[in-house]
This record gives sequence, structure tokens and C-alpha cells, in this order.
Amino acid sequence: MKYSYKEALKIYGSRYKIQKAINQGTLFKHTRNVYSNDENTNELDIITVKYPYAIFTLNSAYYFHDLTDVIPRYNYIAIEEHTKINKKEGFVLTYMRKDLHELGITTLETHNAVIRVYDLEKLLIELVRNRNSFGYDYYKEIINNYREISKELDIQKLSEYLDFYKNRDNILIKIQNEVF
Repeated sequence: MKYSYKEALKIYGSRYKIQKAINQGTLFKHTRNVYSNDENTNELDIITVKYPYAIFTLNSAYYFHDLTDVIPRYNYIAIEEHTKINKKEGFVLTYMRKDLHELGITTLETHNAVIRVYDLEKLLIELVRNRNSFGYDYYKEIINNYREISKELDIQKLSEYLDFYKNRDNILIKIQNEVF
């Protein structure tokens, strides 16, 4: 079980008792404010506990959704535009308006962790919006994989998501030309 510092404090009752459990080997500290009963905790679990408001996006999400076999060098996460986060953590951050940040959130079990990630429809919009940020071959790989699953995509949901974007019509035309 993974705990934030506040959760560990509720369970153990005091900072002293937390430290005592760590010294006894019944609780393990993985990073600042992240604890667990298991000595081996993966990075995704740590991110999920430390930043519960963060959502995996872009390269990380494409990998977790099996749209690419390229393992991202960093974890790509999205946070609300006014949220503060320690940039020394090795993330690539995407700041989003609150309405866009909360759009299309789902959970996914991957790599022995349950993470918050954007759904396929939101990721398709982000892929087309940010197409110039990706290498040509990488972009084409993901688009081709979207073509293969195009019948599984929820067109209604995609249309609802597009209403939140200023350049809705341009994005829609690109998606229709490249995926459907």
C-alpha cells in the first residue's frame, strides 16, 4: 500500500511513529512525502501518490495505451496551469487550463500501477494539435495505430471534446483526413 505523508500520519499517529516504522523496516520512504509497506515501489506509483492531480499525457500516454512501442525517456504529465510542481523530478510538464485538464481523464492499470491518464479521444486531439512537436516517423506510427482502432473511438466524445478548443474545425479536418 502506498501513502502520502498525510495518510501515513493518520495511520501511524505521529512523525515519531512513522520514523520508528521506517527504522523497523515495516514502512519504507521512497521520496519526500511518499511511503509504502513494500520496499520495491515503481516510479509510476510514486508519481501517482506524490502528485494525485497529475495526469499522464502525450508520449507516456501513447506508450501506456499501446499506440507506440517507443518507451518515453521522461514521464509526460499534465497539470493545471497554476499548479506548482518541483521540476527537478525528471518530468516533461504540460500546463493546461482547468477545463482542458479535467477533460478525458481515465484510469489505466499498467506496469503494476493504476494511473490517471487521458483517454484515446483526448490524446488524438492532443496528437494533432502538437503534431509539429513530434518526429515525423513517431507521429506517423501513432496515427497508423489510431487508424487500426478507429472503429473503437467514440466519435460523440471526440466531438464534445473538440468544443473546448479554439481551432476546433482545423483539428477536426486533420483528424478526419489522417485517421478516419
